[in-house]
Amino acid sequence: MSTGRFITLEGGEGVGKSTQAAMLADALRARGIDVLLTREPGGTPGAEAIRKLLLDSELEIGARTEALLFAAARADHVEKAIAPALDRGTWVVCDRFIDSSRAYQGGGDDLFDDAIMALHNIGSWGLMPDMTFLLTADNEAVAQRLAARDGDNSDRIGGRSAEYHAAVADRFRTLAVSDPERFACISADGTPGEVHDRIMRAMAPLTGEGG
Repeated sequence: MSTGRFITLEGGEGVGKSTQAAMLADALRARGIDVLLTREPGGTPGAEAIRKLLLDSELEIGARTEALLFAAARADHVEKAIAPALDRGTWVVCDRFIDSSRAYQGGGDDLFDDAIMALHNIGSWGLMPDMTFLLTADNEAVAQRLAARDGDNSDRIGGRSAEYHAAVADRFRTLAVSDPERFACISADGTPGEVHDRIMRAMAPLTGEGG
């Protein structure tokens, strides 16, 4: 049995990751590929319970505690959902993964990348995606999307300062530059269909459609 492919979508708030993950999963299924569509934090009952804590806007959580909770949620997700799917030959499309921890806790909260990766190595066997799409968009466009999506009801992380989210965006860009073979940077400007077309063109090597 062949091993499945692991694809993640990353980026800051409001760039359309969830929409594009669902569109990508549908496109792969249309090609006859078995796909698990999932998200982080979440994807399993245990990880979803931790997600509620992490996104609770009324809860105060320190940066180190937050990093540990994300790592715990990811460990459960990998062990109970992602790894079994890959082992049986299913492709996994995940809305966020380890690079979000590296960007949010490493860029926004200034935790060391090696500490974040050490947690990942312990909890999730150091599993890394085969391909990561980093969605990027103009800051003003993102602000408009967030206002339309959340109004005054942002979660604990989405409601943080513009400076925090700018640091996260910078960190994502640094990660992409440092690992160009895994990352594909995709402009999130335009319609969902236009963004999806960009992703599918970048997917060609994995789906056997590239030259």
